[in-house]
Amino acid sequence: MAYFERIRDVIAEPFSPEIIRQRSAVGWQMVSIEWRRELPDTEAPPDRGFNEDIPYGLRISDDCKRLEVDAHENQVLLLMMDLLAQDFSYSSIVSDLNEKGFRTRDGKPWSRVAVFNMMPRLIEVGPRIFSSVEWEKRRVKIARREAP
Repeated sequence: MAYFERIRDVIAEPFSPEIIRQRSAVGWQMVSIEWRRELPDTEAPPDRGFNEDIPYGLRISDDCKRLEVDAHENQVLLLMMDLLAQDFSYSSIVSDLNEKGFRTRDGKPWSRVAVFNMMPRLIEVGPRIFSSVEWEKRRVKIARREAP
């Protein structure tokens, strides 16, 4: 499996194509360019303050400087992971979430599609969940249930 290193250059002066040549010469590949501009006084800022969804299980901290774990959504992730580990079907996971009163971020009941769409997020948070004390307790409880 290939591993990649990433760096970010902050440009403090007019852009020079020399930067691209220097980086390319030592093996770097450009993967994105980010642009910004100062809005003129005659132009109002766009309504969208944030154009990306906050990952499920996280929320903006009270100081608005970082993302932190959302306890309620984290419980949903733990329950989904727990039920998946026990080989429950999507329909069973949906039923369990809805019976326990959990709702999606927009307040709707869970559906099979909504649970399926959470799979990339569960993969992303898996290492954090699997190393948590809460997961260890759940793992022990699952092992007891499966023991003869």
